[in-house]
Amino acid sequence: MFRLFELLLSARADSVPGVTDFDDFSDYLAIPRVTDLVLAPDGSALVATVASLNKDANTFVNALWAIDPAGEQAARRLTRSRKGESGPAFAPDGSVLFVSARDADDDDEPAALWRLPAGAGEARKVLERPGGVTAVKVARDSGTVVVGASVLPGSLDGETDKSRRKARKDAKVGAILHAESPVRVWDHDLGPDETHLLLPNLHDDDRAGADTDADPRDLTPAPGRALDEAGFVATPDGATVVTTWLVPDEPGFPRSRLVAIDSASGEHRILADEPYVFFSEPEVSRDGAFVVCVRTQDSGYDDPPRNSLWLLDLASGDGRALVDDQELWPVSPVFSSDGTAIFFTADQRGHRPIFRVSVATGAVTRVTGSGHHTNLLVAPDGRTLYALRDLVGSPPAPVRLDGLAIDGEASALPAPGGVTVPGRVEEVTTAVDDGTEVRAWLALPAGASAEQPAPLLLWIHGGPLGSWNGWSWRWNPWLMVAKGYAVLLPDPALSTGYGEAMIRRGWGEWGGTPYTDLMSITDEAEARTDIDATKVAAMGGSYGGYMANWVAGHTDRFRCIVTHASLWALDQFLGTTDYPAYWAREWGLPTDRPERYDAWSPHHFVDKITTPMLVVHGDKDYRVPVGEALRLWWDLQRREVESSYLYFPDEGHWVLKPGNARVWYETVWAWLATHVHGEKWQQPELL
Repeated sequence: MFRLFELLLSARADSVPGVTDFDDFSDYLAIPRVTDLVLAPDGSALVATVASLNKDANTFVNALWAIDPAGEQAARRLTRSRKGESGPAFAPDGSVLFVSARDADDDDEPAALWRLPAGAGEARKVLERPGGVTAVKVARDSGTVVVGASVLPGSLDGETDKSRRKARKDAKVGAILHAESPVRVWDHDLGPDETHLLLPNLHDDDRAGADTDADPRDLTPAPGRALDEAGFVATPDGATVVTTWLVPDEPGFPRSRLVAIDSASGEHRILADEPYVFFSEPEVSRDGAFVVCVRTQDSGYDDPPRNSLWLLDLASGDGRALVDDQELWPVSPVFSSDGTAIFFTADQRGHRPIFRVSVATGAVTRVTGSGHHTNLLVAPDGRTLYALRDLVGSPPAPVRLDGLAIDGEASALPAPGGVTVPGRVEEVTTAVDDGTEVRAWLALPAGASAEQPAPLLLWIHGGPLGSWNGWSWRWNPWLMVAKGYAVLLPDPALSTGYGEAMIRRGWGEWGGTPYTDLMSITDEAEARTDIDATKVAAMGGSYGGYMANWVAGHTDRFRCIVTHASLWALDQFLGTTDYPAYWAREWGLPTDRPERYDAWSPHHFVDKITTPMLVVHGDKDYRVPVGEALRLWWDLQRREVESSYLYFPDEGHWVLKPGNARVWYETVWAWLATHVHGEKWQQPELL
């Protein structure tokens, strides 16, 4: 199956030689990006969220598109606005609720809740809140609407919240008083707003606008930070809302329990709660009797986290493990229409297939043989599935699948997007010293051969619990392939999709087995006749950036290194990252257990670095704070290592704005051209 995938991709890529979407970065930015998919309750309609470049080519804007479930009709755009639309959810009557700031004149105005009528017609605003609406869920049968909204703590109604916000704005106050950790996530600050779950009284007809100013009922009047990054769902009859709810195990160590909220009384009932166990991604069966969720046993100093699917009786709270096989890491569960099975996805050997588990027996079947799947949806017929499917060589696109198949194939549905890549992808494997097979994808230029070997770029994934198993708009190897590089995308120790043993091989020893795995798979790639082993570079972001720094201090085999959003001094990082508790579990606290900080922090090996390094970081990166880059840059400069520092004052962990993304790639291309090919440095024009 995997080999067939490689051959098909290769044939498609080579069928249009010299003409791809990757030869010019503007063409790449112009490709529409499908990011979400929802299904009508009766299975008659699909709506996708598609991000496209705006007319000024300086930001991506979301729009809603109708996708034909039968795959017979072309996709049809449903919404158009300067601000865009997101988070669609179907109501039982076929109308679509979504979140948008589409009528806002001020860029700072928050998003409201809108309804697009079934069939045709103009969208109408149905709910606005002073702090904005952040998410919407709809009860499958009753149509009860539950929204997530931002509320200042202590505001009992919308008018109070509005006046308090105005007072802060008029006084130019941005201060936030925190009483607990964490205080920020990825690229945004937490607070002073809290997320509340509200129950608005919306109509299903054109009178919807009449309720815009009415105060919804607040199901969570004083949540504090409990609903940060919450996942919630309503039962089909709307009588109960099931949500994640953060509580601390100890100061600075929050975890998520599951809470059931009665929609009529507002009464809260703890549904699932265990010390050092996280419950997430709740979904409710169509009869409203059961909840399935992901149960994650927190990591420890000696043990990585463990994922399982957990089945709960909604009335009693009794639960049991449904999938607890540590060869799989199950996520995104959804019930079959009759409740006898649950579908989920899990990383597996460079793919993320769909699986089916029997509720009665626990027997697990792999439904799809290849591909990376997200946004899994189950049709009412009990057999048809829909999802977004992507591959290393093709972006996410909506597909239809047979839920009863074994290693089945997907049927593509017409949708915006689609690309022609400038090469082919193959699988590379090698056996390392302990007998483990390490594998990678290798993306090759179409013309790479023994007569024209390609220079090699080792690209190390982040996480570290992750895998190169699908398409990435941000870390896209084909933009490098278009410049003539072969790109090696390996899954070393700590990667997901290879069972718990693969993670244990690198647990607590970030620069140990993961590093030797990377060097072994690079050796394997360099031994190929279509690779030029004299021209090899390395790069990585986040954990991949950590590893790029580690590589720099332990070998001079690479002509240059690019390190993005990278960890440099582990003790410094632990105290400044947005979520220190996660890393403290694995490494211990530096004051109590300094051994791993001493052994595995790259900054201890700075005197060994001779390889030219390009350091890249965004100031709004809270996961890996910019202080890591500043200290790394200072250390390199003081030791006269050839290096440059590409700094983005307005970006977070990923560098997402189109103009900044262009500069990122142009700078990396120039760095590689200089050090891999010996060309004269050409600074990007926008710098």
